[in-house]
Amino acid sequence: MSIQDPIPTDAPKTNRSQGFMVNYLEALSLVERLHRLLLDVIKDEFERVGVLEINAVQALLLFNIGDNEVTAGELKSRGYYQGSNVSYNLKKLVDMGYMHHQRCEIDRRSVRVKLTDKGQKVRNVVSDLFSRHADGLEAKGVLGPDGIDDITRSLKRMERYWSDQIRYIY
Repeated sequence: MSIQDPIPTDAPKTNRSQGFMVNYLEALSLVERLHRLLLDVIKDEFERVGVLEINAVQALLLFNIGDNEVTAGELKSRGYYQGSNVSYNLKKLVDMGYMHHQRCEIDRRSVRVKLTDKGQKVRNVVSDLFSRHADGLEAKGVLGPDGIDDITRSLKRMERYWSDQIRYIY
């Protein structure tokens, strides 16, 4: 079942639970669309400033790493990167000079990465973009502090619920 498909009617549901299901599927669709839209917004910003050699996923990865020094495994566990091709993007970013990499002293199989000055510049572009967006959302009354707090709390609760679904079999 796709999140765009109509709700199956093989099981009787109350109007309230059916309405909740419709809203849940709409929320899932919005999360998916918002993520793709965020990547498009980042891509457009990089086209505007003339940085064309990296893609939006790579730019977001650089933003999320920031001043940290991390391994590929930590990128996923910390939620900095959600894709399955993290190694590919790290290698590309190292090859293009946006990151340094160094083998860990303790575990020689593991590689730690950190942003170069070039990577920090990309991070700053994304940071400035997000800052402008935050200011614009608030200034235009799209979202205020309470609204963004409500959204964040709700999304964290969904994240916790989904994580529990993965961890525990009921």
